[in-house]
Amino acid sequence: MTTLTSPSTLDLGVGGMTCASCVSRVEKALKKVPGVQDATVNLATESARVVFAPSAQMDAQLRRAVRNAGYEPRAAEAALPEDLSPWAGFLPVAVGLLLSAPLLFPMLGDLFGKHWMLPAWQQFLLATPVQFILGARFYKAGWHAVKALTGNMDLLVAIGTSAGWGLSVWLWLNAESGTMPHLYFEASAVVVTLVLLGKWLETRAKRQTTAAIRALHALRPEMAHVLQPDGEEADLPVGEVLLGDRLVVRPGERIPMDGLLKEGQTQVDESMLTGEPLPVVKQAGDKLTGGSINGDGRVVLQVSAVGSESVLAQIIRLVEDAQAAKAPIQRLVDQVSAVFVPVVLVIALATLLGWWWVGASMETALIYAVAVLVIACPCALGLATPAAIMAGTGVAAKNGILIKDAQALELAHKVDTVAFDKTGTLTVGRPRLVAFIVLPNADEAAQLAVAASLQSGSEHPLARAVVAAAQERGITVGQPDGLRAVPGRGSEGEVGARSYLIGSLRWMDELGVPLGALAPEAERLQAEGATLSVLVERVTQGLAVRALMAFADEPKPEARQALAALRARGIRIVMISGDNRGAALAMGARLGLGADEVMAEVLPGDKAAKVAELRGGRGHFSAGPPQGKMRPSSSCEGQRTAEGTRSDKRGGHVVVMVGDGVNDAPALAAADVGMAMGTGTDVAMHAAGITLMRGDLALVAGALDISHRTVMKIRQNLFWAFAYNVAGIPLAALGFLSPVVAGAAMALSSVSVISNALLLKRWKLRRD
Repeated sequence: MTTLTSPSTLDLGVGGMTCASCVSRVEKALKKVPGVQDATVNLATESARVVFAPSAQMDAQLRRAVRNAGYEPRAAEAALPEDLSPWAGFLPVAVGLLLSAPLLFPMLGDLFGKHWMLPAWQQFLLATPVQFILGARFYKAGWHAVKALTGNMDLLVAIGTSAGWGLSVWLWLNAESGTMPHLYFEASAVVVTLVLLGKWLETRAKRQTTAAIRALHALRPEMAHVLQPDGEEADLPVGEVLLGDRLVVRPGERIPMDGLLKEGQTQVDESMLTGEPLPVVKQAGDKLTGGSINGDGRVVLQVSAVGSESVLAQIIRLVEDAQAAKAPIQRLVDQVSAVFVPVVLVIALATLLGWWWVGASMETALIYAVAVLVIACPCALGLATPAAIMAGTGVAAKNGILIKDAQALELAHKVDTVAFDKTGTLTVGRPRLVAFIVLPNADEAAQLAVAASLQSGSEHPLARAVVAAAQERGITVGQPDGLRAVPGRGSEGEVGARSYLIGSLRWMDELGVPLGALAPEAERLQAEGATLSVLVERVTQGLAVRALMAFADEPKPEARQALAALRARGIRIVMISGDNRGAALAMGARLGLGADEVMAEVLPGDKAAKVAELRGGRGHFSAGPPQGKMRPSSSCEGQRTAEGTRSDKRGGHVVVMVGDGVNDAPALAAADVGMAMGTGTDVAMHAAGITLMRGDLALVAGALDISHRTVMKIRQNLFWAFAYNVAGIPLAALGFLSPVVAGAAMALSSVSVISNALLLKRWKLRRD
C-alpha cells in the first residue's frame, strides 16, 4: 500500500547570480535533482524556492546541485539583503575607478586637442589589476557556465574584456620601435569597472525592494515580560514563550505575541500590520496582534499563537511567497534567456568575421565584436519582473493588502466584475434582532429563551444576534441537547425534552411548514428589507410555527463610496446574498446597487456556481433562487493553472470574489482572483489570492490599482530590457558603439529597471 505524503518546500539562498541566464541555469540544475517537483529562482532576492517529495538528504542534494552549477548555496535568511550602509561593497568599484581614470582622461583630452596618452607599459600596469583581480569574479562565473555548456552575463563580460586586453597587449608587443600604437586597455578596464559599478548600484537598489520584508521582521520584539504564577514578571526571549502564557505589555511597547486581552484596556497602533492609521480601542476579551504598538495602558494578554502560527509570521510568509513566486509573464523571459547568450556569441563572431570580410582591420573587427558582447548582457531582463513584483507587493503590504501569489497580482488588473458577499463584507456583519413575533397568547420570553438556546453554539451572525437579544433582556440561555447544524438552512435540537428547528424561510418552505397567523407579519417585514428566521417545534401533527424573527444589518460606512469608485473604473458590481429577494434588494438600494446587480437567495454551496456563471460570459445571471447547482468551469476547488485560467476566460469575464466567511472559501477559489477580508476566517484567507488586512472596502479598489500599476511597471521594464538589447546589439555590430559606451549603457540598464520598479513605493491608497 502506497502512503501519499504532501510535498515539502525549501527556501535556499543562491549567491553569484547575475542575469536571467543564471536564473535559468540554477532552475534546471535544481529540477534535475531526483524528487524535485518544481523550482523557482528569483534574481532580485537571490533565492530559490524548491518543492520536492520529502527526503532525508534533499537539503544537501539541493545545495550540491547549486554549487555544481557554479553558484554559492546559502541559508535563506542570508538571501535577504541586510540594512547595510549605503556605501557597503563600494571598495572594489572605488579601486577600479582610481585605476581606470588615468586611462580614460587622455581620451577626454583628445576632444580638446590635448595628447596626454600614457606610455604603453603604464597603461598595462593600470589595466591588468582591474582585468584579472577586480574582474576575477567574471572569469570564475564564466568558467562555471562553460563547464555547464551554457552562457551568462559573466561569460560575455569575460570574453569581451579579455579580447580588448589581449588585443592591446598584442598591438603593444608587435609595434615598431619608437611608435605608439592605439591601444584598448582603457576599454577593457573601464568596462570591468562600469559593470562592477552597475552591479553595486543594482545591489543597493535591490535592498530597497526588500524593505517591506525587513520592516515586518523588525516588528517582532526580542523579549517578552512573562507573568509568573507568583505575580512577578520575568523577561524571556520571545522564542521561549509558550501557548497560554500571560504577558505584560507596558505603555508604548510592541506587543510581542498574538493573544487575548485579559486585564486592562488600551489603544493599539496596528498600522504596520493593517495600514489603518488610527489607533484601535482594545478591551478585555479583544484580540491583540503581535507586532502592533500598545498605547497608554498597561495590559495583560494570554498568548494564543506562537511561532509560525502568529498573524505576523503568516503575513511575512504571504509577502515572501508573493515575492518568491514567478509571474506568468516571466515565462517569456525564461524562454528568451535560455537561448540568449549562445545567440549573442554567434552574433559577436559574425560581427568579427563580417567586418574582417569587408576589409576592416582585425583590431577594428575585434573591438566591434567586443562591443556586441558587452552591450548584450541580459541583466535588466532578469530583474524586470521580480523587481516590480517585490516593490508592488511590498507597498501593498504597507497599506494592508497582502498579495499571496504573482498570478493573482497579474490577473487582478484585468478584472471587469467584482462579486461581493453581503454579510460581513458589504455590511457591518453584526445584525440585530429587530423583531421577535410570537403567536397570540404565547410566552414571548420563553420562546426567545428556546431560540437563544438553539443558537448558543453557533458563530453565525444571526445566531449571535438572537443570543445577544436574550441576554439584554436578562433571559438565561441554556444548553440544547442533540444540536445539529443543517448547512445553509439552520439548526435543530432539543430544549427541555422538546424538539425544535430554527432556520430560514426557505428551509420552512422546503419542509412545507405554513406560517399561518404570522404570514402577514412576514410579508410586511420582508417588504421592509428584514432578514427572517423561523422557530418551529416538532409536534405530533408535524411541525408547528412558534416564533418569527426579523434581523437587520447596517452597510459599512464606506461601502457606498467604495462601490462607486469601482464603478468609476468601469467595473461591474454584483452582491451575492443568501437573504430573501426583498431583503437583498433593500440592502442593495442602500448601497446604491440596482436590481440587476443583486443575487438573492443563494445558498452557501451555490456561491461558487454563481461565480462560475459570472465568469462564463453569458452577460446575465439568475437573480432568483438557483434551479440546480452548477459546477465551476474549472475544478471544484478552483485550482487552475495560468493556461487554464486564460482558456476559461475566452469570451467571458475576469471576476474577483470578495468574502470573509468559511462558506465563501469555495467561491473565493472559483473566482479568477479571490479577495478575503482579514477580519474573516483563516479558511477564507487561505483560499484567496489577496488578503485585505482590515474590513475597509476601499482596499478592493486599491488592490486592483496596485495590480494595474505593478503590471504596467513589469511591461515597461520588459519593453526597455528587450528594446535595449534589440537596438543595442545591431548598433554595436554596425560599429556605432564603442565598448566603453556599451559598458556604460549595460551597467545603467539594470539600475534603470530597478529604479523604475521602485517608483511603485510612492503609491498611496486613494479613497475618491
